[in-house]
Amino acid sequence: MDPIHYLNLAIKSIFVENILLAFFLGNCSYIACSKKIDTAIGLGTAVVFVMVICTPACWAVKNFLLAKGALHWLSANLSSVDLSFLIFISFIAVIAAMTQIVEILVERFAPALYSALGIFLPLIAVNCAILGAALFIDQRNYTFWESVVFGLGGGIGWALAIISMAAIRKKLMYSNIPAPLRGLGITMLLSGLMSLGFMCFAGIRL
Repeated sequence: MDPIHYLNLAIKSIFVENILLAFFLGNCSYIACSKKIDTAIGLGTAVVFVMVICTPACWAVKNFLLAKGALHWLSANLSSVDLSFLIFISFIAVIAAMTQIVEILVERFAPALYSALGIFLPLIAVNCAILGAALFIDQRNYTFWESVVFGLGGGIGWALAIISMAAIRKKLMYSNIPAPLRGLGITMLLSGLMSLGFMCFAGIRL
């Protein structure tokens, strides 16, 4: 296990290939829940938790259940079985299950945050950033530990983006923004500028 390799992967997933600002995945909840810093921090933490669990869980589902020959551990007769066509629906089921667990925990231990997040907490289940991360580990053939690091880095990158946007939007409350740009317009412009800012990390490699 090369620690530099995993550090590179973490930096790449957080900054260089930020899943929100580079691939524009998870924009719906990012825009809707970045109006308040507390809400952004809560949702960002929830996404990190779900993503760091879902990516290795999806890796295990693929490699032990769905990939061709993955069922050989059950029986030698099943070594030719290929269930990879079920990857999409299986990954969605895993993400939905993890989201339900997070929703139960947040409601139990942080009721104020649960009320603040409202409908957007269960919508983590359809957050395309999480499904995108799961599909990336499939396409890139990551190992188990690479999937853990990528999930953690991708979640931190998404949380960093939404918290940064919430902080900027708080400052905008005291700014004189032209009327046609108020609301969604200035938010989209700022998202583009943040994406350009994160492009400066491209090429970083330890």
